[in-house]
Amino acid sequence: MDVHDVGYQVFVLPQLLEKAKVDSETELYTYQNVTENKVELYGFRNISELEFFEQLIQISGIGPKSALGVMNQASIEDIKRAIIHGDSSMLTRVSGIGKKTAERIILELKNKIDISDKDNKEFLQESGFQEDADAMDGLVSLGYSLREAREAIKHIPREAKTVEEKVKASLKVLGRK
Repeated sequence: MDVHDVGYQVFVLPQLLEKAKVDSETELYTYQNVTENKVELYGFRNISELEFFEQLIQISGIGPKSALGVMNQASIEDIKRAIIHGDSSMLTRVSGIGKKTAERIILELKNKIDISDKDNKEFLQESGFQEDADAMDGLVSLGYSLREAREAIKHIPREAKTVEEKVKASLKVLGRK
C-alpha cells in the first residue's frame, strides 16, 4: 500500500484484494501488531471486521495470522453463527487451529458476540446452519474447494432444508458456472 509515497506491507483478506483495483484509493481500518522482531499491519474493509479480528487475537493461541485464517474461512456472520451454535468444524479447517483451540474460541467468544443486533438475532432464529455445514463438507468431499462450496450454498433457494436438498441445489449452482 502506498500512503503519501511511503510503501507499507498490509496483510488483508483475499476478498479485499479481489475487489480492489490497482492504482485506486482504498480506505482500510488497520491493526498494528508489534513484536520484538517485527512490526506488521493488518487491514480491514470496515470497523466490524477489525473489531472481530481484535476479539480473535485476544484468545490464547490465536495470533494475527491465525485470526486472518479464521476470517478467510467464511463471512464474519457465518463465523459468528458457528460460534453461537458451538460448531467448531468451520474453525478447525484453519491451518494451526485444532479442536481444543476451536473450542476455546467458541467458549471465549460465545458470550462476547452481541446477540442484540438484528443480524445476530436472525442467526439464532435461523435453522439449517448445521445442514449448511454438512452440505459444504459433502461438496468438498466431491472435490470442490471450500470457497466454491461456500459460494454455492449462499446461492441455493431457501426451500432446500435437508443436507441432500442443499447438496443437490448447490450442484445445480456449480453446474451453471
